[in-house]
Formats: sequence, structure tokens, C-alpha cells
Amino acid sequence: MADPLRHWRNFLARPNDDRVKIFGIAVLVALASAVVVSVTAVTLKPLQEENAQVERQARMDAMLDTLPGLRDVMAEAGVDTLETRVVDLSDGSFAPQIDAAAYDQQAAAGDPATSIALPPDVDVAGLKRRANFAPVYLLEREGDLMLIVLPVHGAGYQSTIRAYLALESDLETIAALTIVEQAETPGLGARIEDTAWQALWPGREIANAAGEIVISVVRGEASSPYEVDGISGATRTGNGITNMLRFWLGDHGFGPFLQRLEREGL
Repeated sequence: MADPLRHWRNFLARPNDDRVKIFGIAVLVALASAVVVSVTAVTLKPLQEENAQVERQARMDAMLDTLPGLRDVMAEAGVDTLETRVVDLSDGSFAPQIDAAAYDQQAAAGDPATSIALPPDVDVAGLKRRANFAPVYLLEREGDLMLIVLPVHGAGYQSTIRAYLALESDLETIAALTIVEQAETPGLGARIEDTAWQALWPGREIANAAGEIVISVVRGEASSPYEVDGISGATRTGNGITNMLRFWLGDHGFGPFLQRLEREGL
């Protein structure tokens, strides 16, 4: 029977400048590194996901704190956070069969069994696939809707941009837009996270008198209630946000849900 240790000792006994030994050591180092990286990635993934969720919740809380009087309304309603519910994006109905606390929209979007492929003419936000269901965050008082927050995401210039879009009870006026994840160009597109730029969003309107979703980030200064000032040197990032909002507020995003909510209420 062959002795593996003997082969290993013979291999190590080769001169250090031997090509077989150099190549063999290189392969072993590469394999060991790959194993370490894979184990580390698998081990740390739950922690990374937990940290990301904590960060998103912190940004949600920070957004709520910027809305005048909202914390007072929440105190009156006896709640310290918004209610999370899951929506069926195909028809805009609530989906009580989905556990809102456990639902992972991002994972669902990557699974063909729980998502749909978006044709190019529809996919203005550059998503490729859209999950069948999505969470929404609601604040209600005595059955009346006070605030709704929609999680939205889409392709920017260099990254996927994720944000929370808060709408007032009329479902047409923006209460806030908070960017929760982005990796755009530092000093340019990354300025979408600046407090001053995000402060431009409250009071903007998402649709015109005909009901068309026309909210947009424009080059230069805004000139209508449906526009927000663009960031100099970050036109593509601004376009990405425009496309992201128009998709998620449209027929293939939260549009059917918002229409149903307007007709039927909570």
C-alpha cells in the first residue's frame, strides 16, 4: 500500500527552486486560502445580515424622528414602531399568510419560485427580477392611515440604491426619502445620503393631476412640485433614483397596493 506520508516527505525534500515543488506549494496555498475565505463568508453571513437589519432599522428610526409631530402621534397610538405587513404586488392585497418578521424580500427576488422576471421595457429600475411580495410599514390611528413607508431599490450609477419612501396619508405627498444603502461615487453620487439633500424631499408630490407618476430628480434646480434638485456631477445617480421611484410607485411595484388602499382603506 502506498504511504501518503512518504510521498509528502519526498515532495518536501525537493529543492526549493524545483518547479514541481513551487507549483505544488502554490496550489496548496490557493486551496487553503479558498477554504478559509469560504468558511469565513459562511460563518459571518448571519452576523452581516443582522448588522444590516440593525442599520436599516436605525435609519428608519432616524427618518421618523425628522417628521414633525410623528413621535407624538405614535405615542398617542401607543406604538413605538410602525406595523409591518406584507403586500402581494400582483394585485395590491395584503398577504396575511406571509410572516412579515421572517420575510426576506431580497432573497425572494433571487429565487425564480418567489419572483418574476421583468421585461426590459418594464424594468426601468434595472432590477431584472422582482419578488412577488414586499413589506410595507404602516402607522394608523383608530383605523385611519397616518403614514406609510415603502422600501424601494434600484440600480444607480455604480451600485444598487436602497431607500425608504414615506408617504403622507393622502398617498400622494412625500413625507421623507431616506437612503439606507448605496455605493455611489464618493463626493458625487454618494451625496444622496447627505441630510441636506434628503431634506429636499418632504412635500414633493409623486403624481400629476392626471395620476401619472412624474416624480423626478432633475438637473439643476427643481421648478415644480414633482421635482427635486439634482446633485452636480451625479446625473446618473439622480436618474437611477428617478427610475427607482417611478418603478416602485407604478403598476409593477406598489401602484396596485396604493390604488387599493385609496379605494378600500386599511
